[in-house]
Amino acid sequence: MQKSKYLLAICISIVITYCGYSQKTIQATIVHDGLTRTFSFYVPAIYAPGNPTPLVFNLHGYGSNGDQQEFYGDFRKIADTANFIVVHPNGTLNQTNQAFWNCGLVGASGVDDVGFIHAMIDSLSKAYSIDPDRIYSTGMSNGGFMSYHMACVSNRFAAIASVTGSMTALTLTQCKNANAIPVMEIHGNADGVVNYEGSPGVFSIPAVLDYWIAKNGLNKLDLIQTNVPNINTTDGATAELYIYPGINEVQHYKIINGGHTWPGTAFVIGTTCQDFKASEVIWQFFARYKKQVVGTNDLNVTAISIYPNPANQALKIIHHDFDNGSIDIKCLNQFGEQITNFKITSPVTLVDISALIPGIYFLQGQSSGKPYRTKFIKL
Repeated sequence: MQKSKYLLAICISIVITYCGYSQKTIQATIVHDGLTRTFSFYVPAIYAPGNPTPLVFNLHGYGSNGDQQEFYGDFRKIADTANFIVVHPNGTLNQTNQAFWNCGLVGASGVDDVGFIHAMIDSLSKAYSIDPDRIYSTGMSNGGFMSYHMACVSNRFAAIASVTGSMTALTLTQCKNANAIPVMEIHGNADGVVNYEGSPGVFSIPAVLDYWIAKNGLNKLDLIQTNVPNINTTDGATAELYIYPGINEVQHYKIINGGHTWPGTAFVIGTTCQDFKASEVIWQFFARYKKQVVGTNDLNVTAISIYPNPANQALKIIHHDFDNGSIDIKCLNQFGEQITNFKITSPVTLVDISALIPGIYFLQGQSSGKPYRTKFIKL
């Protein structure tokens, strides 16, 4: 049955100047499932028709709207240089006139927000050169909940990120047959709205992380934990980064003393960590992923081991399948760009990484005809 009628009506094209850069935000409507739904999307000036372009959904929180989320969790400057389109949809109103996303958080509802998001993807893909393998969802609070929901019920996304969101019981029941997908969670342990330790019908953040670690086939013992540099000592918060490496990685920024806020935002409401910008780390995470082409079962994830991790000057690479001769291993940055390569000439090789700038890197190669990839952090 044809459930949706798509009508992409570009209502207003607004060109505004903020902080010295030009912004093009386009207001649009779609008629979906009998409802007229509204959204806006930001197209960077460097967008070029015919060039496959990533698409990022940035979903607002409960009681908010797309325009507010565009400013609060701002991706526009990043899109201007990285070249992706950002979508800011609007949820529907509940009985108390509050905008929300229908993912089991706010009572029973028949609103088809999943279909609405799919309709936006389809409509924008007709008007713009959208890369179907590089579509992502993130959001604040209820928008984070909805991003998890899309990870569970949709096959259109390459990765998702949640800021101050979690998962509902409804989402979990619909997630059993979902594919593995890279996940990032940014959450304050003093969040007074979406409690870090959970609440009735809402899972705790440790439980959400455990769920995706298991679904993505990751090993909790491979955890890489670092402290985010405390560059702002007056914001009342610090941050810790937990990385569970693998093909479909799970990352968690735990904000110590952080409230129900978007780290790095210019709009400080409550205890807001300013030691990093959530929008920047989310895009850096998204930029590494396309919709999975090689399945986890096709990857030889045990081909090499690396020590120590994190490392500063040198990295020891243990190649478990080494026979004779030499093996080239590519070293990629977090954007998938090759920085250098290491030549492996023995089962245990010590390589110099002192010239690398601090950050996240990947070692990639082939062993026994199967690809592998593993991660390390340069301090």
